[in-house]
Amino acid sequence: MPKQKEGFTIARLTKGSITFEILVDPDNALRYKMGEKVPISKIIVYEEVYKDWKKGTRVSEAELKKAFGKTDIMQIAAKILDEGELQVTAEQRRKLIEDKKRQIIDFITKNAIDPRTNMPHPPQRIELAMEEVGISIDPFADAKQQAMKAIEKLTRVLPLKIGFMRVKIRMPGEFVGRAYGIVRSMGKMLNEEWLRDGSWVCEAEIPTGLHIELIEKLNKLCSGRVEITPMQ
Repeated sequence: MPKQKEGFTIARLTKGSITFEILVDPDNALRYKMGEKVPISKIIVYEEVYKDWKKGTRVSEAELKKAFGKTDIMQIAAKILDEGELQVTAEQRRKLIEDKKRQIIDFITKNAIDPRTNMPHPPQRIELAMEEVGISIDPFADAKQQAMKAIEKLTRVLPLKIGFMRVKIRMPGEFVGRAYGIVRSMGKMLNEEWLRDGSWVCEAEIPTGLHIELIEKLNKLCSGRVEITPMQ
């Protein structure tokens, strides 16, 4: 068993019948998971991959090769962090949830109104309503998408109306598979068609507050080869 180091946590990834575990620095691992560029050498506590770190059971080189196609610990650690689950400390989780809740409330305040007054609800009122209906918050999931799901529940206790807009999207057919997931996660696909030149066109209805994000995500996916046009 490895000598314990205060303050480490676990990142794990299951592939096949084996769960691969590494010991990581909690703060650096979380910064990496949230998108910061942190060297793997600053994250990993021991250059070892375990099946069960508590028992000190290491994964063999043959098993690493079979699962990852390589035996380089740093590359494998990066894979585990990118695709696996990171155990966070209680304090980290509390702060992440609080930050995400603020983002969700901010989105609702800016994008939804009280249809009786056509004015936004105060943030405190939204927060109290979220507590009343028991909104659960995922610290790692997108705040805007969580806000849209939260609005559905909040309408039980709070009059809320969110603005929507229709857009026409056109892109090369090679990107459609991945674009489907993006469009459907952010709005409602109304209709679609394939053109003779092999490009794909669809009309979608999305919340007004997600318009810019949709443009950014589809532009990134298609390397700019997409047209997104607001419809009347």
